[in-house]
Amino acid sequence: MQKLSPIEINEICEELGETYPKSIEQVHGGDIHSAWRIEFSNKKLFLKINIRNKKFLEFEKYCLQNLRKHINQENLVIPEVIAYKNIKNKEIILLEWIDMHNFDQKKLGKGLGELHLKSADSNPKMFGFSVEGFIGTTDQKKGFEDNWIDCFLNLRIIPQLLILKSSTLDKEIINKVTEKIKSELLNHKPINALVHGDLWSGNAGMEKSGKGVIFDPASWWADNEVDIAMTKLFGGFREEFYEEYHKIFPIKEGFEKRIIIYNFYHILNHANMFGGGYLKQVEHYVNAILNM
Repeated sequence: MQKLSPIEINEICEELGETYPKSIEQVHGGDIHSAWRIEFSNKKLFLKINIRNKKFLEFEKYCLQNLRKHINQENLVIPEVIAYKNIKNKEIILLEWIDMHNFDQKKLGKGLGELHLKSADSNPKMFGFSVEGFIGTTDQKKGFEDNWIDCFLNLRIIPQLLILKSSTLDKEIINKVTEKIKSELLNHKPINALVHGDLWSGNAGMEKSGKGVIFDPASWWADNEVDIAMTKLFGGFREEFYEEYHKIFPIKEGFEKRIIIYNFYHILNHANMFGGGYLKQVEHYVNAILNM
């Protein structure tokens, strides 16, 4: 178990203008960062530390700050970034602490819909993102395309395919699946919104007043449907979540096929991070896409 060093605690206190914390409790659950709940006399904070060479937490800070610009705080909470620092080659981010409760997911669905709608209304011209990012521990390319198909393939699918074990898919199959994705998305009219980007149930919840909460984003400007597609990948989102979301964005024709296409990105990423059974899932997804 990693412990916070006296140097790190002192740096945090100095950054916040606080005396020594009342309590420091390690939080378990993630495998990319180490995390703690730190309680001071007048506040509780969530601390994350990363010791990898890449700037995972700097990217998280950027995503959280940008997402917060587009939320309706009556329905959706996104943690505020209190501080970000590098201490002796370690990344440290301090976020507001949010107590989670088991409410229904109405405000989570409505709040996500409002986030997508408000960001889309800001009239983004291009799909993509302005900074290099990460999806899990895998690089998520920066750059912009004015065409959604080009963005999804060039900045998301093809980079994942390039790092996939060469024995999994041959070049002919890769060409066929990318062409099939192009043809399936050709007549789709995407809504360009700032998406969470990694929206599985472990990165969402409800706080004590019933508001929805989302965190640990991997944001980019994309078809709003990519977030909804990912909610269906591992489950955990309830009927009322979808009912409230689809009041704002009704389901479009062909959505069931696009769920498979958009989640292909996450299955490729899991195969690249973990291998094992995800490599077999890549083959299943390829077959499903080719047989559309």
